[in-house]
Amino acid sequence: MPKTHTRYVCQQCGRVSAGFMGRCPQCGSFNSMVEEIVSEEPRPAARGLSGRSSPRRLDEVSGEAEERIPVPIGEFARVLGGGIVPGSIVLVGGDPGIGKSTLMLQMTLEMANRLKVLYVSGEESERQIKMRAARLTSAAEKKSTVPENLFLVTETNLDTIFEHITAVKPDLLIVDSIQTVYMTELESAAGSVSQVRESANRLRELAKSSGLAVFIIGHVTKEGTIAGPRVLEHIVDTVLYLEGDRFQAYRLLRSAKNRFGATAEVGVFEMSERGLAEVSNPSEAFLAERMVNAAGSAIAVTMEGTRPLLVEVQGLTSPTQFGNARRTPNGVDINRLLMIVAVLTRRLNLRLAEQDVFVNVVGGLQIDEPAADLAVAAAIASSVRDLPLRAEAVMIGEIGLAGELRMPGQMPIRLREAAKLGFKTAILPKRLRKGEPWPQGIEVVEARSVYQALEAGFGIQKEAPKIRKVA
Repeated sequence: MPKTHTRYVCQQCGRVSAGFMGRCPQCGSFNSMVEEIVSEEPRPAARGLSGRSSPRRLDEVSGEAEERIPVPIGEFARVLGGGIVPGSIVLVGGDPGIGKSTLMLQMTLEMANRLKVLYVSGEESERQIKMRAARLTSAAEKKSTVPENLFLVTETNLDTIFEHITAVKPDLLIVDSIQTVYMTELESAAGSVSQVRESANRLRELAKSSGLAVFIIGHVTKEGTIAGPRVLEHIVDTVLYLEGDRFQAYRLLRSAKNRFGATAEVGVFEMSERGLAEVSNPSEAFLAERMVNAAGSAIAVTMEGTRPLLVEVQGLTSPTQFGNARRTPNGVDINRLLMIVAVLTRRLNLRLAEQDVFVNVVGGLQIDEPAADLAVAAAIASSVRDLPLRAEAVMIGEIGLAGELRMPGQMPIRLREAAKLGFKTAILPKRLRKGEPWPQGIEVVEARSVYQALEAGFGIQKEAPKIRKVA
């Protein structure tokens, strides 16, 4: 009989310890060390991904591009890089109730019209999945409740799941979720580091050796990262995050890793009674309820992957009732907001030390790139002076500590998107190097500093007072 011993494994980073520790010394998380019973029984050697172990010359390997499987959902296909690559494994994560299972079931309902799909659920019964499928299927499509090529099974044992795969021989496999799957050879409970890692490894070997496309759904921690070891994200080919405020209608499917397409790509959906509906023009949707000529509002053009998005940035200042003024961001980084407030206070002499500053990005979008700095600064300055900015102008630029503006990348794409939505003016940093001409249909106002940009932003207001510039 093989010997067994006990060890403690951190559920966040996978660090192994012989004894229990309240705080993991590697990742710093508290109460994440879980006891596991390990057997010393020898395991068979790992199989190769392609079933062969002999080296091959590079010129002998076929270099033809793999034909992708088209996805009827355009926003989903955009994030994947144009379609599903056979033999790939994709990890989809997101907060509880954000719509991960709904989106995957919508995709399988569309794909089952042409491919054989196996949907494995470890969290819901077959009846629950059938009820959701009936809700997502429109009345015109209800010739039969679901496509004939869609197979459902509720199972958590990985060996039994492999038996179902052998029997059904699907073209597409959905596993919901990887934290519920377990292997009988491991003594630890389902969802532990070892179970998640080994289960994902076996699914990867299955995908690479058979050409089966695999989608696995993963839980996230309270910090917003995929639960389990970080090695899980290295095992898979693509990592997708479904983001958004549960109280907002919009959902963003963001690509954090993609071996077959662009990273940081984003697809926009709107949650409705019929599931997640595509938003083909997200910029227009984000600006649909904008109040024109309102103080404290500015339009930024941000890049999400290869897609330009126009979003409204709102700023509000109010005299503080306490000793220390508050800085409250929603959709922008707090450290970036503190830097912008400091630049406005020091370089433009705006008295913000006694003002509470609130910044909000409309639509629940999270902006991480510095190109939105100028729009944030303009929204705050507009609220302080209670004067609106030019309604037909967009503001693009990164702000430096000296109050200068720096040029972000992919500017022609941003300007073409702004012109397409009807904006007439773009206020952006002065171009110091000659390049391709600016796109037609939009007037470009170049500014060297935040002071010049705000002067141009208030230029249409005849009664707007001059902003005092501090040397």
